[in-house]
Amino acid sequence: MKIVWRPLAVNDRAAIFGYIAQANPAAALALDEQFDQQVNRAAQNPKLYKPGRVVGTREIVVRPNYILVYRADPETDTLTVVRVLHAAQQWP
Repeated sequence: MKIVWRPLAVNDRAAIFGYIAQANPAAALALDEQFDQQVNRAAQNPKLYKPGRVVGTREIVVRPNYILVYRADPETDTLTVVRVLHAAQQWP
């Protein structure tokens, strides 16, 4: 599947990276790489992760504190990352 990151998800990811990088740049890089790895796994098997709280989405728990929200469209063969959230954030 083709992977598309929505602008809001890109902004979420950048904010998380920036926040963690202030204290620990290596940890920020490792987490960012883990985001990519999990999304790539989801693109290979879109139903691998649990159904999301919003109809039509799925959620990947990346470490205990971060959740990647995505939609998979088999007709267009596209996986769209909708948000990257801290677990404490309200969603939806």
